[in-house]
Amino acid sequence: MRIIPQQRLSAVSAADVAEVQLKMKSRLSPRTPPIIRRLSAPVAFALLLIALGAIPVWCQAGSGKPAKSKERVEAGKEKNKESEAEKALNAKYDAAVQDKNWPDAESTASQLIAQHPENWKYQKKLGDMQLNQGKYDEALATYEKAITAVQSEAAPNGDPAATKIAVAQMLTSEGNSYLKLRKNEEALAAFSKAAEMSPNPGVAYFNLCATQYNMGHTEGALAACDKAIAADPKKADAYFIKGSVLIAESTTDAKGVLTPPAGTAEALKKYLELAPDGGHVEDVKQMLGFIGVKVETTYKEKQK
Repeated sequence: MRIIPQQRLSAVSAADVAEVQLKMKSRLSPRTPPIIRRLSAPVAFALLLIALGAIPVWCQAGSGKPAKSKERVEAGKEKNKESEAEKALNAKYDAAVQDKNWPDAESTASQLIAQHPENWKYQKKLGDMQLNQGKYDEALATYEKAITAVQSEAAPNGDPAATKIAVAQMLTSEGNSYLKLRKNEEALAAFSKAAEMSPNPGVAYFNLCATQYNMGHTEGALAACDKAIAADPKKADAYFIKGSVLIAESTTDAKGVLTPPAGTAEALKKYLELAPDGGHVEDVKQMLGFIGVKVETTYKEKQK
């Protein structure tokens, strides 16, 4: 039995212990259970020590919890220090993004990665800042690292929904990087994967729609636009591209009358309804005039 002394004690003899036992027994009533009346020598010894000013460890309040070792205390302090440093860097990153100071934000993201290389979210932050600065090849490499990391992390955690959202966002960013590098086929592949993984694929399908249209793939553009509209019926530009694709497929009879495919006028008018001040308003009005459709002038009032 380990003792924590409160004052300097003299030696305790067997006679002292026996005397304490005798005194304790004399104070017990005849009805006291025998198991209590027969105090063991160690218990009597402990009582004697308490009387003399020493407290056995097992008699102290909270003694059931082992004292923290110096190493554990130091480790806890170090962990708190690292946590505070991480919070400070995240605050610095957010402030740089708010100020659109992309170089500073990129540098801060790199510092976060150096401290926490396993955290894919910091890889994504770095990729975003590289993309904002036109460092497209670097951004692509960073996103690939982040996608690999988040997929590896999700396996044991069992959160496939969150994984899909994160990966879809980064695949969309990869697609935008490929477009800037004029690698349209790679962009299409990235946008297609993003659309498959995203729970809200409207943006990914619209990116597919616009990329296919710019590449002259009218059939693919039309299919992607319909999917974008189904996912987000208020995506005005999807209606504009759909109407543009359809009007290009119009036929002309012997008299020179233009006959557009079904749905052309509806798509173009829907664009005006959703974006009466949009950047393609004049183009849409002109296309509607080509096919003999009268343009309403009350779209803005209807929207209000």
